Amino acid sequence: MTQRKKILLVDDSNTAILMHKMILSREPYDLLTANDGDEAVAKAVSERPDLILMDVVMPRMTGFAACRELRRTEVTKTTPIIMVTTRAEEKVVEAGYQVGCNDYITKPVNGPELLAKVKTFLGN
Repeated sequence: MTQRKKILLVDDSNTAILMHKMILSREPYDLLTANDGDEAVAKAVSERPDLILMDVVMPRMTGFAACRELRRTEVTKTTPIIMVTTRAEEKVVEAGYQVGCNDYITKPVNGPELLAKVKTFLGN
């Protein structure tokens, strides 16, 4: 039996986390959650998820700062990170790629698009 893929959902909005869970629940993923960048970095290091969905605007540590930190950390430097945010301005999207994200989705999230991107990164 193959091991289920782990996805870390990072957002300070419980509603956004719930939406991600609803979209991803159709697939056999183990879903972990974090409410800010600090918690995301700690969980990513301890849990070693196969993919991270990261909001940008969060308290304590932004998604960009968390992404930068994860790229500096040996065990998470190659973990795929998809930024999921309301911020669609070109300079913000560019900043996401500069700190090391692998892809970018804007809110409100399109369920089939999110699922397709997740499957692309997880290879299923």
